[in-house]
Amino acid sequence: MRIGEAAQAAGMTSKALRFYEEFGLLPAAERTANGYRYYTRETINRLDFIRRGRAAGLALTQIREILILRDAGRAPCTHVRDLLAGQLAGLDAQIAELVALRATVAEYHAVAAAADPDACDADRICSYL
Repeated sequence: MRIGEAAQAAGMTSKALRFYEEFGLLPAAERTANGYRYYTRETINRLDFIRRGRAAGLALTQIREILILRDAGRAPCTHVRDLLAGQLAGLDAQIAELVALRATVAEYHAVAAAADPDACDADRICSYL
């Protein structure tokens, strides 16, 4: 299938396919006699994997590492498991930071909501913070 058809089948843009090929996520596409890129079902499967990897928050460099392992004939499952464990740890840290931030903002908001804006100290930028 040509690039537009492959992009549509994968739910991506033609520009994304060209980028992924240039970035090393896709092997160079075969070309038809008139120079059009030609993609196979295997390319669509690979694009689907890339999409799932991105949905899991993996960086394109991490996805490329996985594909390099697979292309070398090695099962990348252990590597993927380790990457996902790192993702989970990072997400847990972000969630903890956001929970702490929310508590701080809630405290400031409670002070601001209970205060009289007309009674603000003119010598301070803002009494709420």
